Amino acid sequence: MRQLGRSNAKFELIGEGDRVAVALSGGKDSLTLLHALCEQRRRAPFSFEIIAVTIGYGMGEDFTHLIGHCKEHDIKHVLRDSSIYETSKDKIRKNSSFCSFFSRMRRGYLYSVAEELGCNKLALGHHLDDAVESFFMNMIYNGQLRSMSPKYLSDRGIMVIRPLIELRERQLRACADENGWQVIGDEACPAMRFDIKMPHARATMKNMLADMEDQYPDIFQSIRASFGNISDESFFDKERFRVS
Repeated sequence: MRQLGRSNAKFELIGEGDRVAVALSGGKDSLTLLHALCEQRRRAPFSFEIIAVTIGYGMGEDFTHLIGHCKEHDIKHVLRDSSIYETSKDKIRKNSSFCSFFSRMRRGYLYSVAEELGCNKLALGHHLDDAVESFFMNMIYNGQLRSMSPKYLSDRGIMVIRPLIELRERQLRACADENGWQVIGDEACPAMRFDIKMPHARATMKNMLADMEDQYPDIFQSIRASFGNISDESFFDKERFRVS
């Protein structure tokens, strides 16, 4: 909660009067995000609203437990089904980026529901491991220095925020385990129903970073610091050269 508070203050993620839609898939990351924001709302010297939003892929998913979980903790929860799975049947091809496809489609539905509910912000459960993995994936596979911003304004006018962006994935896993939450895992991924090769890039990055962390235990702290300490004029982009 201390790190969450520091990130919120540093990046001005949530403030007075905000109405925040929280993307709730039922995985460890989104459950931890939801409960952390509920606790932040209890502690904060300002008021804001939280609405959990779950998007079904249209596969007949059973969200009974997730609905009950939100009722148990007195959290407003909105569930919307979608046609993402049916749409994907005509779009997904072997070796295609189906994870990216499902993510984009789900994000679009989240924007629509957030607008419908009058929310000005959408909170996603990305963490520091996601940001670091994305950085190396972009550098190695795309030749681009790019990671995940703590917040950005979508084309739909919704401010997307990532309150957990400075927290480690293992912290979120520990939070879910210690609280005994029933989490939804990969079995809910629609891609599991397709006869296609599973993506390897992120898994490869996870393994690479795990090896690096064994050798350099503080590497994630160093990378996190470097994300906020960028000397972009020292790279090869001529638009950023500062020549006196």
